[in-house]
Amino acid sequence: MQSLINQLRPGAVRAVEVIGFDGADVLVKLADAEGEKTEIGRIPRQEASTRRMEHPSELFKVGQEINAEEIGRWREGQLHLSARACEIPALRSFLLAFERGQVVAGTVSEVHNFGVFVHVDGEPDGLCTGFIRVPDLTWAWINHPSEEVEAGQRITAEVISAETRSGQVTLSLKAMQENPLIRFADQVGRVLTGPIIKIVPFGVFVQLAPDVVGSLHLSELTDEPVGTPDKLVDEGELITVKVTEVDLQRHRVRLCATGGADRT
Repeated sequence: MQSLINQLRPGAVRAVEVIGFDGADVLVKLADAEGEKTEIGRIPRQEASTRRMEHPSELFKVGQEINAEEIGRWREGQLHLSARACEIPALRSFLLAFERGQVVAGTVSEVHNFGVFVHVDGEPDGLCTGFIRVPDLTWAWINHPSEEVEAGQRITAEVISAETRSGQVTLSLKAMQENPLIRFADQVGRVLTGPIIKIVPFGVFVQLAPDVVGSLHLSELTDEPVGTPDKLVDEGELITVKVTEVDLQRHRVRLCATGGADRT
């Protein structure tokens, strides 16, 4: 995760001159600090602009001077850049002010099955810069983000990253909550009973405590060859299990069966 975050950190901003197009990519000329030596760089189509376009030539003209952020070197060392990272100066300045772990406030804008968009306080007008992935919403088991937040709700969240190229601040609500497995870690070896909350091809998930779910492999349910767990148990059934591992780093609880489903 840290290596990915490092890759998302903004690069240096270079003043470049558009010299042509290679397919849908923009070719640019860069000057060194003294303005004597030049280098040819490339702005990939997806890094040209946040605006919709059929081809970058709709937005850029040969001879035009623009600012672009360094991304890295590919194609035998050719420098790649992002113009979209510098397209809205106010947005770039806003994003550069954030640090990982910083706590910010905002208002939920939209809730989707893939995540939540958030208007972060202080963002430029007309933009929505915050986003929370489903795994970063809560430690609890949820079927949809709407179980955790709703449009218009005020929230406080922790910054995971701020990306100039995407124009987005990735946030975490979960980081503001205590990891429930910390208090559950001493339950290894205990026999517990809880409802089966989800059945998947490889096994079942069992609710063990508030915000704590454990996984039980199919092989623990029977010694007979069975294709899927739903032939043996149903969601909502109580099952007695033994806690074999609490992995805080992977946020995982592993279980083994002690007596099968406790049908009531």
